[in-house]
Amino acid sequence: MLFIDNTLSLKKLCKELLKEPFLAIDTEFVREKTYYPKLCLIQVGYTHDAAIIDPLANGIDLTPFLKLLVNKNILKIFHSGRQDIEIFYHLTGKTPKPVFDTQIAASVCGFGNSISYDALVYAVTKIEVDKSIRLTDWSQRPLEQKQLEYALRDVTFLIPCYEYLQKYLKKHHREHWIDEETAALINEKCYQVDPDSAWQRIKHSGHNPQFLACLKALAAWRERRAIKYNVPKRSILKDEVLVAIASTNPETLGDLKFVRNMRSDIADGKLGVEIMDALATAKTQSEIRCLKKIDCERKIHIPGNAVALMEVLKLLLKIKCEQAGVVQSFVADEKDLKNIACGNDVKNRALEGWRYEIFGRDALAFKKGLASLCYDTAKKRIVINIKDDKNSTSA
Repeated sequence: MLFIDNTLSLKKLCKELLKEPFLAIDTEFVREKTYYPKLCLIQVGYTHDAAIIDPLANGIDLTPFLKLLVNKNILKIFHSGRQDIEIFYHLTGKTPKPVFDTQIAASVCGFGNSISYDALVYAVTKIEVDKSIRLTDWSQRPLEQKQLEYALRDVTFLIPCYEYLQKYLKKHHREHWIDEETAALINEKCYQVDPDSAWQRIKHSGHNPQFLACLKALAAWRERRAIKYNVPKRSILKDEVLVAIASTNPETLGDLKFVRNMRSDIADGKLGVEIMDALATAKTQSEIRCLKKIDCERKIHIPGNAVALMEVLKLLLKIKCEQAGVVQSFVADEKDLKNIACGNDVKNRALEGWRYEIFGRDALAFKKGLASLCYDTAKKRIVINIKDDKNSTSA
């Protein structure tokens, strides 16, 4: 194991890493007291060794390693890498490319949905990964040897997991099955903060356009303030307080004091003034009438004659995905199934590419009355019979 705590050593390491076909990468960070995660360690696994980089070391320049992350000749391997990629994006303005995420790949290799790193490692290598100190404060220095060894295990076993999954994908011709999810993972727009859309992530039951306008303005104000001072949003105001303010829509600072769960020191201080300014802005927005609760758009009415078909499609999806060793949500979600059942003429991922081969073709056959389910007692499995005008086939 190499421990890198200065720029010269990092440059030397990165020169060697340029020769590698892939790098297994993980990070340790803390973000309880900040808006952006504070990077505390970078672990790198490669063909014959592994290294830990200390980004908190005095004077260290991470540029040589950050350049490797966008080197198109080196594959970067993560497990559930969204938070790691988020960190690197905020450091560089770019996401690592190309990327292989073992959790995504495992979803189409028979390992179920969102398998944990330690569970995947055990399934592939039969080695149990000790996660007993995962909640350590990685920002503290010096780090103990056992902490470094623990951190290193997050990349040490990532390579055999990658090799197993890659071999499985190739053998079963599924390499392209994860393209869509991988592309979404490295899409830089996913990591760009838009304060004006922050309100859409707040749970509430309101539908009134004026309430939504106030909530949008308050959420955007809170997001910008959290970014400016690099503090957690909840440390400014919690979601439920924002909803309460938007619901009551106070006209004065005096009214603000009576909002549910509002602390008097906030209402009487600088934050109180900022809150009232945000509310004033909301009242002048021309888009108020256009605002609507986002989750209403997800509701698709199912006619009574399609309810039973919807249930059959759910069962069919479960059967086909179990047989193929693919997570159901990878193939179709409830919205996809509803659109099939209702005959909605919309773009539907379940009816395209490999998803059509796995599920979509049979789903349409059921809808047309050309398919049936039966239990094969010899094979001890459910069989799907698909028929046409000339013959009958089973899957």
